Amino acid sequence: MSGSAEREQRLEKVYSSRSMDDLEKTYDEWAGDYEEDVSSLGYTVPAVAAGFIGRHVPPGGVALDAGAGTGIFGDILRALDYPDLTGIDLSEGMMDLARQKGAYRELRRMVLGEPLDFPDATFDACFCVGVFTAGHAPPASFDELVRVVKPGGWIVFSVRADVYERGGFREKQKALEEDGKWRLARMSDAFTMFPSLESSHDGRIFVYEVS
Repeated sequence: MSGSAEREQRLEKVYSSRSMDDLEKTYDEWAGDYEEDVSSLGYTVPAVAAGFIGRHVPPGGVALDAGAGTGIFGDILRALDYPDLTGIDLSEGMMDLARQKGAYRELRRMVLGEPLDFPDATFDACFCVGVFTAGHAPPASFDELVRVVKPGGWIVFSVRADVYERGGFREKQKALEEDGKWRLARMSDAFTMFPSLESSHDGRIFVYEVS
């Protein structure tokens, strides 16, 4: 099997995870190859998300990287002037690599879709990149993200476009807006997440201000 085919196979394995335990194990096993794999596949989501953060979210403050992985986005956030950064992820194997980057004040194991071990209104901003996709965190994750971000703070996240349409994200995001929990500031056009893949899915970036 070619290197490219192996990378695609590892990507599809996380998309097809059947439980959080299965997903955690898969990411622990993938951690050492993850950054090389997604870079080789042309992963665009961090760069697109960074553009929207730079346009909409004031720098500084206390920020949460929800689904930090190996810290790819933590490095970007540090360059965007978010020095007080906490990261959470379900995979200790991924976070072991993130710790080596030195971008985070702390990294803690937590699972999106479950209660987060932070007080209300802890963060000025929350960023969640590459997490809301097939076989990953559910739409219910937004309840806790809204809770831990201060009123007037920001939540910026990506969603795989087909998951947004068919996975309950559109309805959940709209319900939170109708309930006065947050305000949509920007939704991106769909863009290709992995240009090197013939079967790549599109993604979208959302920017919300917490009410």
